[in-house]
Amino acid sequence: MQVVGCQLDIAWEDRDANHACLRDMLAVSPPRAGGVVVLPEMFASGFSMDVAKISENNGSPTQRFLSELAKEHQVYIVGGVVTQAPDGRGQNQAVVLAPDGSEIARYHKIHPFSFGGETKCYSAGREIITFDVGPFTIAPFVCYDLRFPEIFRQAVRRGASVFLVIANWPAARVHHWTTLLQARAIENQAYVVGVNRCGRDPNLEYPGRSLIIDPKGQIVADAGSSPGTISAMLNAAELQDYRGQFPALADMRFVR
Repeated sequence: MQVVGCQLDIAWEDRDANHACLRDMLAVSPPRAGGVVVLPEMFASGFSMDVAKISENNGSPTQRFLSELAKEHQVYIVGGVVTQAPDGRGQNQAVVLAPDGSEIARYHKIHPFSFGGETKCYSAGREIITFDVGPFTIAPFVCYDLRFPEIFRQAVRRGASVFLVIANWPAARVHHWTTLLQARAIENQAYVVGVNRCGRDPNLEYPGRSLIIDPKGQIVADAGSSPGTISAMLNAAELQDYRGQFPALADMRFVR
């Protein structure tokens, strides 16, 4: 299975510009049919706290755009979107579209970033989500979730073999980003795809460094600091062979 990460320099709160940028990026580097294309957290707006301005509920222009793009390239697309709950707060989500354009999964970020003020504007999700593509069970997470290994472990117990982490992770803590992505791969013997943004918004600088990491923790693709795509082929047989040869997951214990 091919996985493609799209590293964007997100135009601040400019949905149309970000849609156009992504469309052009995939036209230059078309993904293989049946693969998985991964976009950053809040890819259409940047990490904005203005929920009323950027939120787009089901049937929105961004949802339609992702659906059309999935059908055009015959791929699964995972992208960060913002919806608005009935109480007015935002929901920072990863939505998954199938090659026929239908929505097949939606993950609500479990850990809003309190240090950055996200908890004031966005609610916390309560559920780990997985979806299947061929032989792989995939679990999406969002940015700050990466610091909480317990949710990754729970996903592995549900059969996850691939983690997707979409982010707006700042340059000030880029070492944490790369190290934690590798740690989640090593400890769970799983592929990890981390897709971050690059560039600047009105508040922060972002390093990019989108990565694809194999189950042994080796980096197989690194986007560096500029806009562009990375890709790799994930091999389910090799993953299962490795888990069988070094069966660390069989020794998991859960204690009080």
